[in-house]
Amino acid sequence: MVKEGLYFNEPFSEDYIRNFKIDKLLYQGRSKYQMIQCFTNKYFGKMLFLDKKIQSAQIDEYIYHESLVHPVLLNHPSPRNVLILGGGEGATVREVLRYPEVEKVTMVDIDKELIEICKQYLPEWSKGAFDHPKTELFIGDARRFVENTADKYDIIISDLTEPVNQGPSVMLFTQEFYQLISSRLKDKGLFVMQAGSADMIHYDFFVSCYQTLKKEFPQVKPFWIFVLSFGLPWGFLSAAKDSSSFDIDKEKIKSRFDALNRDGVRFYRPEMHSSYFILPVYLFNSLDKGKVITDKNPYIWTL
Repeated sequence: MVKEGLYFNEPFSEDYIRNFKIDKLLYQGRSKYQMIQCFTNKYFGKMLFLDKKIQSAQIDEYIYHESLVHPVLLNHPSPRNVLILGGGEGATVREVLRYPEVEKVTMVDIDKELIEICKQYLPEWSKGAFDHPKTELFIGDARRFVENTADKYDIIISDLTEPVNQGPSVMLFTQEFYQLISSRLKDKGLFVMQAGSADMIHYDFFVSCYQTLKKEFPQVKPFWIFVLSFGLPWGFLSAAKDSSSFDIDKEKIKSRFDALNRDGVRFYRPEMHSSYFILPVYLFNSLDKGKVITDKNPYIWTL
């Protein structure tokens, strides 16, 4: 257990450990599913860690959440019904609610304790999104929800933790699960997911998710951004049931963005939209190295 005034060690790999000074300890404890630790640091502000892995920080959570949501939602002409898997902080819901045409946002998260802790200690993340009349929250397993729902969605967003050994997300990155995702999307529906590190060493999960999605979707577009508090470039994957869904011009992107509630948007700009999807050589050339993830051979995050 950590204490104020000491340093929090985040083990990234055997060769790389990051230290963060704990100025004020806000919360630490174990939920039914994971260890939760939240504290303030003078440089990063409030920080949230799950099982000793950083999830988000006050200094730049908007970079991650705006990048997860806007590059894909702006490609949909009318995203009315949106499903979010994970996203316990509530910031993903916050960004989706900027779209005036959205009629309903359904969020499914397995860890009720985490959500309550985020509401109490990180209200800046959700900014009231949990209490918005368009938001519907379900506590439970995301795969079971997707299997059982009869609804069809315009957008499905995967904001899940990485599939650590015996963790709740292991079976949420497989070909079988993405087949379920595809079946719950409307014909013009889009899927987007956070896909882990996109650095030049630890890209295996990213490229494996890419190859897995390609088994179920006719169009898969990877994109990335650098997230300061992660200390890494971070990868995202978008997928479409219609192979023409991402063929959209810059003027339409700008027009749709101008129609949003942009109060508080701090990172995304329409002018940078296409740059998200330009991968560096090392990452582009590694896409074919990914292995298809299945229920029988799930991916286990070992970093």
